[in-house]
Amino acid sequence: MKKILVVDDEKAIREMLKKFLIKKGYEVFDADNNEDAVRIVKEQSPHIVLLDIRMPKSYGVDVLKNIKAVNKEVGVIMITAVSETAVAEECIAQGAFDYITKPISLDYLEECLLAKMLDFYKEPLP
Repeated sequence: MKKILVVDDEKAIREMLKKFLIKKGYEVFDADNNEDAVRIVKEQSPHIVLLDIRMPKSYGVDVLKNIKAVNKEVGVIMITAVSETAVAEECIAQGAFDYITKPISLDYLEECLLAKMLDFYKEPLP
């Protein structure tokens, strides 16, 4: 079963995403801060992390860097309420797979997840 970590300071967002992802067949973990997110990445090795950019005690790009330092292979999809081109570019430059704005389109999120999951099954070219 593919594992996903949802990191957002808003409990309602985490719960909505967890419910949706569990229904789609994923094993889901959640965190509301940087420390718990990094710990869960270390302990559970999720395939994908859905990461809020703006959280009260940490900046999502810094959390992204910490997660990638623990596991460079994990796919990270950044989530934000504010669409800022410079921030999106910074996230992609730091290794994020995609960047989604709130309110989250669950159809688009599912497409992103499926696209990233396909990467796990690609065979390396000779």
